[in-house]
Amino acid sequence: MATKPAKKFQDLLLNFSQSEELAERKKIEATLWKDFGAEFAVFVLDMSGFSMLTRKYGIVHYLSMVRRMQLTTEPIVKSYGGQMLKYEADNCFAVFPDPLSAVSAAIAMQHAFTASNLLTADELDIHISCGIDYGKLLIIGNNDCFGDPVNRASKMGEDVAAAGEILVTKDAMDMIPAEAGIKAREMNVSISGISIPAYAVEYRAV
Repeated sequence: MATKPAKKFQDLLLNFSQSEELAERKKIEATLWKDFGAEFAVFVLDMSGFSMLTRKYGIVHYLSMVRRMQLTTEPIVKSYGGQMLKYEADNCFAVFPDPLSAVSAAIAMQHAFTASNLLTADELDIHISCGIDYGKLLIIGNNDCFGDPVNRASKMGEDVAAAGEILVTKDAMDMIPAEAGIKAREMNVSISGISIPAYAVEYRAV
């Protein structure tokens, strides 16, 4: 059963699509942003190796790894002030009040999985990639979010970042104070034909 915020959101979208008056559409859009708009750092995590591991060991094997990923990441998200939105397949979606919190959580997750992988067989090791952006988005209750920052974080975390990587848009990285000591190298990310300045966080000890 749909939650109340979700139903209101869907009803407004339907009204928007059915309205033929531009002024009415603008009014509905303004209501959507007023009621559901917010600014957050968006965090998207993807587990690496789904196709290979599933083909080799079966879906139950991989789903067991997904469950371990969920149990590891949720407390880390909350400990850095983040809000869990959803787990979808082998992805994790969360929002944070600022990019530093999101990056710090991502680094903590990478270290957590590196440590846990020392205790498991290779075929049970969990490797993740992360994408982070910041901006204005529509957030529906505690379940979902939509907007350009979500799209960019998803593309970077799921399609561009390799296992062990944390990619952050330049817009988000520019909000992190220098005294935080986050080291990163510049790079350009191509998303749907658009080049976006970004950074790859360097968190591993040399």
